[in-house]
Amino acid sequence: MVVKALIENLTDCGCSAEGTRRAKALYEAGDMDGLVKYLRKCRCDLVEEMHNSQRKVDRMDYLIRQTQKEADKQ
Repeated sequence: MVVKALIENLTDCGCSAEGTRRAKALYEAGDMDGLVKYLRKCRCDLVEEMHNSQRKVDRMDYLIRQTQKEADKQ
């Protein structure tokens, strides 16, 4: 993998500038195990962010259903 591609992919994933620098440093140091570990942590963070977003969508769906029930009663 080329450093440029690594940085572009991390940026596309929403990785911070600091996170991108850390991944780049691990890659350039040849610490592939450390890089994989770091990338897995970043992935876990993204999954958690996705779950938080899903909870917000679920709450909005609930609000819509409740509001629709109120509207149907009128």
